[in-house]
Amino acid sequence: MKIIFLSFGFFLFFYTVNAQNFHLDFFAGTSNYRGDLQNNGFPFNQAHFAGGVGLSYDLNEHFSLRTGLTLGRVSANDKYGKNKARNLNFTSNITEGNLELQYFITPLLQHSLTPYVFAGIAVFHFDPYTYDTTGKKYYLKPLSTEGEGFLPGVKNYNLTQMAIPYGAGVKLNLSDDINVGLEVGFRKLFTDYLDDVSTNYVDESLLLANRGATAVELAYRGNELKNGVQTYPAAGSKRGSPKGKDMYYFTGLTLSFRLGSGDHSGSGRHSEWACPKNVL
Repeated sequence: MKIIFLSFGFFLFFYTVNAQNFHLDFFAGTSNYRGDLQNNGFPFNQAHFAGGVGLSYDLNEHFSLRTGLTLGRVSANDKYGKNKARNLNFTSNITEGNLELQYFITPLLQHSLTPYVFAGIAVFHFDPYTYDTTGKKYYLKPLSTEGEGFLPGVKNYNLTQMAIPYGAGVKLNLSDDINVGLEVGFRKLFTDYLDDVSTNYVDESLLLANRGATAVELAYRGNELKNGVQTYPAAGSKRGSPKGKDMYYFTGLTLSFRLGSGDHSGSGRHSEWACPKNVL
C-alpha cells in the first residue's frame, strides 16, 4: 500500500500551499465482478454495496488529481451463470487504494454539468472464500484448487496486486464548493484468480494428497446438485478460461466538498452559479 501513503503525503504537501484547490470526495454505490463465474455485464442481482473516501486536487480547469480508499465486495455463483453443472461460487472483499488523473471535458466551474474521464493506478487486496454444504467458511487460496504451489509451473497467486482503474462520469455543480456526480469505474487486473478459477482441474488424488479432502470437495461441486455429475472431473479437463483476466468495477454516486475558502476564479475560472458583481 505504499502508493496510498505516497499519494496522501503528496496531497498534504500541496494542501499547505493551496487549500482551496482541494476537495474532500465521497463515493457510494455498488461493486461487481466479471470473470469465469460471471460473463454478463452489470448483473445487479450479484452486486454489493461499495463506498469510498478520498481527496482531489485541481491542477487547472480541465485536470484534477484524485486519490482515495474504496471498499467493496464481489461475488458470483454458477447457479446464475451458463456453467451450472460446475456449481462453483465465491465471495471476496475488495480493499483498494488508488491514484487517478481526471480530465473534465468542459471546465467544471464554468458549467453546471460536466462530463469527465479518468485513469490511473491502484493497489487492491482480495481473498476469495466460499462455504461448504454445512455452512463452514473456507478461504480458497490455501486449498490450491487448481494445483497452485504444488504442481510444476503453477505458482501461487498474490492476494495484493496492482490494477489500472479507468472510467467516466458526470458532475453537477450545486455551488462553487459542492458537486455531486454519477460515475462508473472499471479495474483492469493482471490476475485471473480473483474468483479462484482460471485453468483446469488438477488430478483428484494429487490434490487430496497435497491439500486434503476439503480442497477436493470445493474444487468441484457438481456432485452437490440433485442431478449433477457425481464423479470428479478428469485431470486436465477445463475448469475455467485463462484467456482473459478477471475484472471488477464500481458504479455509483459521488459527492465532493471544496476545502478552504477564498476566490475560486483563479486561472480564468468563473462559475456561472456565482452572482455578478456590481460595476460602478
